[in-house]
Amino acid sequence: MGRRGKKKGRPISGWVVLDKPVGMGSTEAVSKIKWLFQAEKAGHAGTLDPLASGMLPIALGEATKTVPYVQDGAKIYRFTVAWGQERSTDDLEGPVTKSSDLRPAEAEVRALLPKYTGVIMQTPPQFSAIKIAGERAYDLAREGETVDIPAREIEIGRLDVIEHHADHTVFEIECGKGTYVRSLARDMGRDLGCFGHISELRRVEVEPFTPEDFVTIAELEAARFGTQDEDKPEPADDADAIDVPVDFGAIDALLVDTSAALDCLPQVAISDDAATKIRLGNPVIIRGRDAPVEAEEACATARGKLVAIGAIEQGMFKPKRVFAG
Repeated sequence: MGRRGKKKGRPISGWVVLDKPVGMGSTEAVSKIKWLFQAEKAGHAGTLDPLASGMLPIALGEATKTVPYVQDGAKIYRFTVAWGQERSTDDLEGPVTKSSDLRPAEAEVRALLPKYTGVIMQTPPQFSAIKIAGERAYDLAREGETVDIPAREIEIGRLDVIEHHADHTVFEIECGKGTYVRSLARDMGRDLGCFGHISELRRVEVEPFTPEDFVTIAELEAARFGTQDEDKPEPADDADAIDVPVDFGAIDALLVDTSAALDCLPQVAISDDAATKIRLGNPVIIRGRDAPVEAEEACATARGKLVAIGAIEQGMFKPKRVFAG
C-alpha cells in the first residue's frame, strides 16, 4: 500500500496581529494560530518572550514573504523596571545576582534618558538567542557558562518615563530592530547604582501595525468555533492536520491583508495583463504620470491585490518576489 499523503492545510494568506498573553511562547503562539486557521504555512515577525505580552505579528501563507519588512519596522514597548535587584535573565524568570538598598529619585532616572536615546551600543543579555560559536547564548547560560557577547549598534527613537514610584519606574520606548529592553533595564540599573530588571513588558506596536489591529486568542476561537467555552476542541499533535470541515469565513475576516506589511514601499498600480506577465517573472513597463522612474524596491498591485515586490529601473518594473493571485 502507498503511504498516505500528509494534509498540508489551507492556502490562506494574511497577517494575524496577535495580542499575545503572558506565559505563551512565540513558537507556541504560531502553532496555535496555524491550527486555528488550518493554515498551510505560518511564521512570526519578531520573538516575544513568554513573560512579555502584546503585539506578535504572525504571517500566514504568502504573507510569510513579507516578514522581513515587519521585522525591520520600529517597535514600541511599555515596560516596568523594578529597582534594587539584578537578575541572571534581566527579568523575573532568573535568580537574583546583585542587590542594593538604594532607590533612584525620578530626577535621576530622567537625567539618564539622553544616554539611552539615539544610536547607541548595547550588549544583549546572557539569556538571548544570539549565536556564540554556533550555539545560542541562552543554551550556554543554562549550562552555567558566562559568555562574552559583543556589543552592537541599535537605535532608540525615544525613551519616556510614564510613571515613577519608590521601587519601580514605568517607561515607554520606540526602538529599532535588535533592541533588548531587558538589557536596557540592566544597564540603567547599573548606571544608577541600584541595579534593575524588567518586571513587566508589553509590546504595543510593531510598524506598520497598530493596536487597532490587535486580535486575541479568545476572539479567534470564538470566530472559529462560535464559542469561547470549554467545549472547543484542543489542537492535535499534528498542527497541519485538517479536522472536521468548517466555515472559516468568520475567522478569515480577522486577517489583515498581506500588503499591509509593505506600506513602507512605493506602490505601483498595474493592469491585469501586466500582473499576469509579472507573475511569470517578466518585467513590464510602468505607465502613468505618478509612476516612479527608479526604486530599489517597490510593490506592484492589481485591483488592490498584491502582485509582486521588485525594482523599478528606467521605467520598468522587474519582479523579485511574486505573490499568488
